[in-house]
Amino acid sequence: MDDYNKQTGQTGQYPQGGSTGASGTAARMKEEITEQTANIKDKVADFGRRAADRIDNSREAAADALGRTASSLHASGDKVSGAAHTAADKLQATAEYVRRTDVKGMAADVQELVKRYPAASLTAAAILGFLVARGLRSND
Repeated sequence: MDDYNKQTGQTGQYPQGGSTGASGTAARMKEEITEQTANIKDKVADFGRRAADRIDNSREAAADALGRTASSLHASGDKVSGAAHTAADKLQATAEYVRRTDVKGMAADVQELVKRYPAASLTAAAILGFLVARGLRSND
């Protein structure tokens, strides 16, 4: 067999290009996957930035609406009671908080509240979930 290989110019071993081709293909696939992963990460980060920007842009409008509601409660509060004034004061404080705090600051504050009051946070989340589900069900 060795004589045959010498006459035909073969060495009796597998061609060297076979394993190199497979590793080259694997390397190209790895590069492509890495590029696709980077593209997806960039798109997700961009989506998050745009969502945060939209929330930041709507903060002023939300704060203004809270402020108007507080003013309205203060105006009609003389007729109702001190509870309306208390509610109006809380709404005004909320409006100021929304005006001065960005989305990251609000998220940090929520995390701190959840850490400090876990039972109350779970209760509030359950109530909020119930209200959202009920609202979605009534829209159907």
